[in-house]
Amino acid sequence: MEIATERCLLREFTEADAPAFLAYQADPRYAEFYAPEEAAPEHSRALLRLFQEWESEQPRRNYQLAIAKRRDPRQFLGCCGLRQEASVAGTAELGLELAAWSWGQGYATEAARALLGFGFVELRLEEVRSVSVSANARVVALARRIGLTKTGTRPGSAWMRARGWEYTEWRLTRAEWSVGKDP
Repeated sequence: MEIATERCLLREFTEADAPAFLAYQADPRYAEFYAPEEAAPEHSRALLRLFQEWESEQPRRNYQLAIAKRRDPRQFLGCCGLRQEASVAGTAELGLELAAWSWGQGYATEAARALLGFGFVELRLEEVRSVSVSANARVVALARRIGLTKTGTRPGSAWMRARGWEYTEWRLTRAEWSVGKDP
């Protein structure tokens, strides 16, 4: 499966993506908003295996796609996903992450909008939800740019509470997306 945008290609993971995926997940700038065990190489390898398992699901309920440069699909930027497994029918959880070297260049917005279009059109979702760390200003700005609405907060785990952080919950409905999507 592939979704192409002007500058990005959202595609299935390949074995060749592993070194870049492991590298950006270990970057301290990326790991700032994750529990220490989530930045461990073993955790990242387990995630890659899980993403590849999802690819063969029948019916498929979880999509976690690599984000690459469209002009050079081997140049790995990060990943994004819509996960329906633990959600109510017609709802999915949106997640997106980029390697720190690609932050601030509009890739996240471009990839997120394409993935939302896939979710609302192809998967016929009625609602997309997302959760972020309250202190992650880049994610808060992205959520607002792509039309998500803050629906609430909830306490984070102990390592988050020690920093004064909590989880922020976001939502976008099909109707809201339809009104705000690019023509």
